[in-house]
Amino acid sequence: MSAKRAALPGAAPAVLVAALVAVLVAFVVVGAGGTARAVAPVAGPLVGPVAGPVVGPMVGPVAGLEAVPVVGPEDGLEDGPEGGVSSVPDDGSDGGSGTAAGVGAGLGPAGVPEADLAHHGHASLWDGRLGLRLVSENHGPAHVSQATVRLGFSHPLAGGQRLPASCLWVSDRIIACRTGELRAAGAVGELTLDLRTAGAPDELTVEVGTVWSDGVADRNPRNDRHRVLVLATGDRYVF
Repeated sequence: MSAKRAALPGAAPAVLVAALVAVLVAFVVVGAGGTARAVAPVAGPLVGPVAGPVVGPMVGPVAGLEAVPVVGPEDGLEDGPEGGVSSVPDDGSDGGSGTAAGVGAGLGPAGVPEADLAHHGHASLWDGRLGLRLVSENHGPAHVSQATVRLGFSHPLAGGQRLPASCLWVSDRIIACRTGELRAAGAVGELTLDLRTAGAPDELTVEVGTVWSDGVADRNPRNDRHRVLVLATGDRYVF
């Protein structure tokens, strides 16, 4: 009996300590739950509005990227294969194949077709008769469906003369003739005239020049505009 009574005082503190620990644990658990429940409503509204504006503007500069405007055909670019973008050089070439990409063949910087027309031939004069041979060709790059050549003479021509179907009288000193289709580096247009002058001049001047080319620009007018003095010797004066 004495041994049991001696053990009771030592057990009482241990039981009290265990009870206190259990109460503290319960309080902490309950408190933590309430705190977690309190944090959730606060974190939800704050994280979304704050993170969106902050993260959006920062991602581009940080990642080394920046926004660029959408590029359209007017900026010299066109949609390439696989939805990409391909560049079209200003000279109309595709960088190696020799074919224009997105730009019609023979177009200049302003989008206007360009071709280099050339006229050459010879003229002769003898005893009031004027012979004229004209050859027209196109050095390209664009095709020319039709062109008109003006032939001017410093001395009037005799009236009542019939001209080829491709020519017409503008005045007694001017004749306009169609060349027909002139394809780039293709067949040439040829015209031969046998004309009579009013009287028998000792000389006259013949002027040749393109006056219309169906909207095709020619940046080299030196080879399609000529002025040649023809003496009444019967010799051929080449231009």
